[in-house]
Amino acid sequence: MGNPFFKNNGPFKLRDILRDLNLTNNQINQDQKIIDIKDLQNSKSNEITFFHSKKYKTVANNTKASFCMTTENLKNELPKECIPIIVENVLVSTSLITAKFYPNSINDDFDNTVNDINKTEFNNNVKYGKNVLIGQNVSIGLNCLIGHNTIIEKNVIIGNNCSIGSNTIIRNSLIKNNVRILDNCVIGKHGFGFFPKQNKNLRYPHMGIVIIEDNCEIGCGSTIDRGSMSNTTIGKNTYLDNQIHIAHNVTIGENSIIAGQVGIAGSSIIGKNVKIGGQAGISGHLKIGDNVEIAGGSGVIKDIPDKSKVMGYPAKNIRQFLKENK
Repeated sequence: MGNPFFKNNGPFKLRDILRDLNLTNNQINQDQKIIDIKDLQNSKSNEITFFHSKKYKTVANNTKASFCMTTENLKNELPKECIPIIVENVLVSTSLITAKFYPNSINDDFDNTVNDINKTEFNNNVKYGKNVLIGQNVSIGLNCLIGHNTIIEKNVIIGNNCSIGSNTIIRNSLIKNNVRILDNCVIGKHGFGFFPKQNKNLRYPHMGIVIIEDNCEIGCGSTIDRGSMSNTTIGKNTYLDNQIHIAHNVTIGENSIIAGQVGIAGSSIIGKNVKIGGQAGISGHLKIGDNVEIAGGSGVIKDIPDKSKVMGYPAKNIRQFLKENK
């Protein structure tokens, strides 16, 4: 789904994009308008995307984008209809252009639009504790509970029969029906994305949201970052234990169970019916198949196929691990 919250300041002419990147290219029609920036998979005609790693060459081969920020070594992986824009650092360039289209997606200062729930339309529709604050562009369904000292910041949609614990902060999130978010959670804030540039850290915009599907539970003290270019998604009937961190752009399939203190790095895809033991770590940009079991304390640094059981660091087939560690 598209982002329903962040305003797109485009379209921009190609010459504006090239100027921001300190580039010139007289072989391209610089009056052509670019209406949006998206990832390789979701880009369409008259949009710009980025391609920085051979890991994504299959997706790059099929992108529908009209333009792509990439490197000299990768440009030939793009379809003929996609014009490469050669840059020195793809991710830094992507950050600059994303900020141009979505300037409000860069920072996450506190939401000064919030009001006490007693002064909002939800006063008689929601059962709530003390010191509850609600921001602008918020929708809350029927039969919902909100605990003490919780802040529902701007740009949040909450479905029916949801329970939000105390001392929790939510923004830029779409929460479906029958979801329980326990105490001290932070949902939908800016993810961890920085690039060094001239002795400074350039903050990467996060224009995605968090989507939590029906019948999920998010344990106490957990943090779920919103997506950078795409969304962070928790599949239906998935349960997260306490103190779990889900980074930007992660997708977790339905009916999964994740134990306490697990960390999942950005852009990893977790399949359906996955079980992850406590204190396991999943590196970024990985694909974990369906019906996988990952033992507690494991470190996953490569893709895992369907129906695997793994253990250890680096995580390997559990029988092999036990044989090697008798």
